[in-house]
Amino acid sequence: MNVAYLDCFSGISGDMFLGALVDAGVPLSELEQLIHSLQIEGCRLQATSEARNGIYGTRVLVTVDQSREKSRGFREIRKLISRSDLPEKVKEKSIEVFSSLAAVEGKIHNRTPDAVHFHEVGAVDSIVDIVGCVYGLFRLDIHAVYASRLPLGTGFVQTAHGSMPIPVPATMALLKGIPVSQTELPHEMVTPTGAALVKTLARAFGTMPPMTVENVAYGVGSRELPDRPNLLRLLAGKQGRKGKSETIVVLETNIDDMNPEWAGYAMECLLEAGALDVNFCPIHMKKNRPGIQVQVMARPEARELLTDILFQETGTLGVRFFYTQRQVVERQEVEVQSPWGSIRAKKIIQADNTEYLVPEYESCREVAQTKGLALREVYSWVSGLNTQLCETSHPSSLKERT
Repeated sequence: MNVAYLDCFSGISGDMFLGALVDAGVPLSELEQLIHSLQIEGCRLQATSEARNGIYGTRVLVTVDQSREKSRGFREIRKLISRSDLPEKVKEKSIEVFSSLAAVEGKIHNRTPDAVHFHEVGAVDSIVDIVGCVYGLFRLDIHAVYASRLPLGTGFVQTAHGSMPIPVPATMALLKGIPVSQTELPHEMVTPTGAALVKTLARAFGTMPPMTVENVAYGVGSRELPDRPNLLRLLAGKQGRKGKSETIVVLETNIDDMNPEWAGYAMECLLEAGALDVNFCPIHMKKNRPGIQVQVMARPEARELLTDILFQETGTLGVRFFYTQRQVVERQEVEVQSPWGSIRAKKIIQADNTEYLVPEYESCREVAQTKGLALREVYSWVSGLNTQLCETSHPSSLKERT
């Protein structure tokens, strides 16, 4: 599978992303045809080779006849993209990027997404950047995008609404659930266009996933930065393993004064609220007090809710958290028809395409209790289907759940 990793050590903007894609091999002539397809007049593309700190990359400039420049609403942009003759996947994903922008802008300005009127992002250059980036990934046959942690600038920037803090409100809203870090640079390191693109297109954030790098490309930013090259590095290559990498957040807290009876209830609350996993580890704390370390794994967007539950249900005074990645194998939820009725299981698909079934505890437990069977007997029956899976990929008693 072809994948791309965005190394955003200097942040990300739409023009940097587009420049990296052109540097990676997307023909500028095809992007010019894209503009024609969108029926945007008075717009011209130019690609130049420029260096930042001695590293050369591609900078894409979108020049617009100012007499034809105007801001547009989400509804108009959606119509502009829908009526073009671009590939359907490109149109759908481009509209999805603008939809994410419209949703946060609408919330900020107290309007419905359809009533949102873009200013900077509705300009021709931003439309070309967004649709061009989506097309570029399609053109390079990239099936999955990953991105690094995003560095943020500080200070203020002038917008159509006046002076705004950096990151501007739309950018900050889009970055919810995405790992970021603060820099002291008085510049907009992540633009709303860049944030919308990476929010919509990236599958996970953090370190580079396992991959074989085949292409290294650089998109050049407009300004010179004092402490780093203003570049977006794009690494493209193959990811041969089945499954996927994804970003998760890990919450940890050490406790030595919690009533043990509360622990099980706290675990139930965390799992019901969306935690992927919860575990308790025995530890010895200061003054050799026996205690437990609570560790919670979750999707990034669940961090605040689960942190609140830890404070509320354990009485802890502090919670550590960090973002990391995990590699998960491909799996499907299935139902198998047994002599005792339907039983849920997971079908695991390994890197060599071999498959096996893992019984679901709760489903097996329910059958065992209802039918008066030993739990191990139900487990053994489901596990016995693995012999059938070795002979055929679709045993007659197995049905995928939807």
